[in-house]
Amino acid sequence: MLMNERIQELINDQINYEMYSGYIYLSMAAYFESENLKGFANWMKIQAYEELKHAQKFFDYVNERGARVLLKSIQAPKTEWISAKEVFKEAYEHEKNVTARIYNIADYAIELKDHATVSFLNWYADEQVEEEANTLEILQKLEKIGDHMQGLFMLDSELSKREG
Repeated sequence: MLMNERIQELINDQINYEMYSGYIYLSMAAYFESENLKGFANWMKIQAYEELKHAQKFFDYVNERGARVLLKSIQAPKTEWISAKEVFKEAYEHEKNVTARIYNIADYAIELKDHATVSFLNWYADEQVEEEANTLEILQKLEKIGDHMQGLFMLDSELSKREG
């Protein structure tokens, strides 16, 4: 069964958004590098890589369904923040937005009875629970740390251990 044109359009938009997500996280990594917070930068680089893998997974799905991937330009990301807390607040809000976008595609696929797309999107729904939880956990730690530099450096050390 060929993919519905609107589903194809929504997924193509999501491919672009996943690429944009990778771009955002790379920009956040660059910010952390400039602040000499290598652990935070490491966390963000791995996150960027995951977002690009998500885009590739959508890309492959569209092709498997006999539809056409149409790539669009990627918006330039923000490059400056005032604190690690602000970065993670934005990362958490961004992940909530990604979740809403995926749910929107799933809702439309359910309406169309496009069971293949619904099944495919279940992985993303599960993944987004993890993505939101991870960014929220770090944001909450940063809120507890406040202005205590020792706590920031301890968290930086913890985040340096993340592996991709």
